[in-house]
Amino acid sequence: MAPGASNEKKTDDEQASKENFIHLCNPHLEKMKEDILYHFALGTGTHDFPALFGDVKFVCVGGSPSRMKSFTAYIAEELGLGRPGDDYPNICAGTDRYAMYKVGPVLSVSHGMGIPSISIMLHELIKLLHHAKCSNITIIRIGTSGGIGLEPGSVVITRQSVDATFKPQFEQVILGKTVIRSTNLDEQLAKELMQCSEEINQFNTVIGNTMCTLDFYEGQGRLDGAICLYNEEEKLQYLKEAYDSGVRNIEMESSVFAAMCNLSGVKGAVVCVTLLNRLEGDQISSSHDVLVEYQQRPQKLVGYFIKKRLGKV
Repeated sequence: MAPGASNEKKTDDEQASKENFIHLCNPHLEKMKEDILYHFALGTGTHDFPALFGDVKFVCVGGSPSRMKSFTAYIAEELGLGRPGDDYPNICAGTDRYAMYKVGPVLSVSHGMGIPSISIMLHELIKLLHHAKCSNITIIRIGTSGGIGLEPGSVVITRQSVDATFKPQFEQVILGKTVIRSTNLDEQLAKELMQCSEEINQFNTVIGNTMCTLDFYEGQGRLDGAICLYNEEEKLQYLKEAYDSGVRNIEMESSVFAAMCNLSGVKGAVVCVTLLNRLEGDQISSSHDVLVEYQQRPQKLVGYFIKKRLGKV
């Protein structure tokens, strides 16, 4: 053995121990010659994933393609990797299911609306990151929500995602059997994001529980859907019970997001702006310009967090 070889090996082992790779809870994938990510229009047989995505460290996901494209343009400027007016191609242009954009170490992906849509996207995203041999990944959902007891425009960093009975769990039927998974999110990451919000000091931000529902109308206790068989008193009682349990906002994706991040060994966070206070109404009546500014708040917070992590603050 050459002099110094043992020290070099030790250094390599120490480096490897610091790398947190994606964990896939599926032994069947190892037997596949090719993995086709159908809803991304990408595949291991047609694309070089390590070359395309190997440098990714941050993944930001949100509902609409246009919002994720605008976030890509925003973070590109913030990191000094782009200029106003630059265009960013949709990596998933071969499909209309999802949109994906990349700039530097940041990948932005749309996930649609609701648990089924984000679940499909996350399955393929997590496999993509694994095939690309990415390590030390942070995934953050940036989006909108209905607030409970907060002024519109407040930003909520999720501590736990809870179901409609306020339990921190995601329930899914698999092969006819009910499977329950934890929906806790990384506590240290939430605190780090909260510190970033305090540093930029531009809008009210809180850490609280997020209720994830299966529906926008009845599932969230709204009175303005096509069907509503309860009264306003019952609605307000339910929302106050949610508030007392620690819930500060309501959306439709966080539970499966948290569950899949946990199973994959990925640090995840949910950062959503509240568009209204549900204790005061059901319909979103703010002007278009106000709503646009609200929707930029999670982007600003997460953008600052990424810059700080990269030493660019």
